[in-house]
Amino acid sequence: MKVSKTTKRFRIIFLSVIILFLYIPLFYIVIFSFNKSSSLLKMSGFSFKWYSQMFDNDQLMDAIWNTISCAIIATVVSTIIGTLGAIGLSKYKKNSRNILLAATNFPVLNPDIVTAIGLLLVFLLFNIKGGYFTMILAHISFCTPFVIITIYPKLKTLDSNTLEAAMDLGAKPLNAVVRVLIPQLKSAIFAAASMAFTMSFDDFVITYFVTGASINNISTYLYTVVLRKTKDLTVNAFSTILIIFIVIIVIIRFIIDQQKYKSKKIKN
Repeated sequence: MKVSKTTKRFRIIFLSVIILFLYIPLFYIVIFSFNKSSSLLKMSGFSFKWYSQMFDNDQLMDAIWNTISCAIIATVVSTIIGTLGAIGLSKYKKNSRNILLAATNFPVLNPDIVTAIGLLLVFLLFNIKGGYFTMILAHISFCTPFVIITIYPKLKTLDSNTLEAAMDLGAKPLNAVVRVLIPQLKSAIFAAASMAFTMSFDDFVITYFVTGASINNISTYLYTVVLRKTKDLTVNAFSTILIIFIVIIVIIRFIIDQQKYKSKKIKN
């Protein structure tokens, strides 16, 4: 079926509008990170001063450190718990497994604000003061279900008798899991860990509720900057560095995938 020129033009225009809508804010952030003045509306000259001042901004540096360290800890812990949880779920009987899977999916479907209030009430119940520790606990709690639902489908595609066969050949249960099962789940574990890191790094609502006023991650720090209407372009500088870093990763990943595709094509 041939597509008319009008339809093609409409598709191009529609796609262009969507791309502009998504990327104009990013270009705006990048451009004004080099602004000589603190204006967010008018360029008064080209300068790197916001990049140098970024490292002198103790609040921003603390927020970056809190975000990265919390994301790493939450990712490692939630990936371990989620992987073991998915393996455990696969061994349950069907009815029990379906109930547990439904319970696992509930936090994923639950709005962030409800999860945040629930965690806040739990911490208040046990008289745990809000801070860095509560932020880590909260991030682990909401990242773990995402790890489970990412790894479990891959786990179901594997032969269920693999572990039993390994143990019949003399492997201990832990060795069988680490040396036989985990290598087969490597891609799913990496995807789950990436999702957990992204969820933790990007979180605002839950962090805002469970941490004290003295602790910020990047999201809550940006919120306070906007709330105070502070003209602080060091935020733009950091955002630009983050955007460039992500673009580099995407380009490297694209090149690697292209090389793998070409090598497979040559073999075939």
